[in-house]
Amino acid sequence: MRRVNYFFCIVAMIGMLAACQTKKAEPFVYLAEGESTETTVVTADSLTYVELNNPQVSNLDQAPKDKDGYISLFNGVDFSGWRGYGICHIPSKWTIEDEAIKINGSGQGEAHTGDGGDIIFARKFKNFELLFDWKVSPNANSGVLYLSREIKGEPIWISSPEYQILDNTGHPDALLGESGNRQSASLYDMIPAVPQNAKPVGEWNQGGILVYKGTVVHKQNGQNVLEYHLWTPQWNELIAGSKFKPGGSFPLAYGLLTNLGGDAHEGYIGLQDHGDDVWYKNIRIKILD
Repeated sequence: MRRVNYFFCIVAMIGMLAACQTKKAEPFVYLAEGESTETTVVTADSLTYVELNNPQVSNLDQAPKDKDGYISLFNGVDFSGWRGYGICHIPSKWTIEDEAIKINGSGQGEAHTGDGGDIIFARKFKNFELLFDWKVSPNANSGVLYLSREIKGEPIWISSPEYQILDNTGHPDALLGESGNRQSASLYDMIPAVPQNAKPVGEWNQGGILVYKGTVVHKQNGQNVLEYHLWTPQWNELIAGSKFKPGGSFPLAYGLLTNLGGDAHEGYIGLQDHGDDVWYKNIRIKILD
């Protein structure tokens, strides 16, 4: 009996070692850790906001690249390189499931209950191409945000464009806005994704965002679905015609979005907790600076 047990223990150990070798976590290195500092800003229209300056930054200098020059921002195993928006940990409602990042929604709206909230990759990007896969549960809503800043007490989208993630057939947001500009891959509440080629609930979609010297392109399932240009009069008009217009319900948004990314024109990439189950995987970036 002891010999049999010993044999099976050896077999189990070999299996565990093989599994570990198959998928190895490669954590990113944090350049610094500590408490955020705060910078108070008064805008031209006398609105005041506080920007958080978090020292926790992911170092990608030695990160491996694939044959096309992309760096993986998610290793399929853990949250190395990621943290919560405005905080230094990952909210517990974000988990890893089948080598994908999953937001386990509260079912009660955007970050409504429990340890939820948006997450960001802890490094700012300026010119880049971001690729990612996503899928949604029925009636789900989320978003990929970019060029974001951390504004104390405000949601991530107050300072960030949003690549909409949505169940176009089940979520009411698909029928709101104008001309489908709240459907998947749209620039949320500003420009619709055309053609609208999202796959059904439960199927994986391929998303993409290109940002290069002010030109932005959204991609969905192999097609370019919209293009726009930042820091131009046309960009300001888009914002003024959206829910982020000056004097609207979100008074800080117009000033932050027209000065997107601040003077450096750079910001974080984030994933949104909108209270629903949504999955992300194969998140990779090519830095174009």
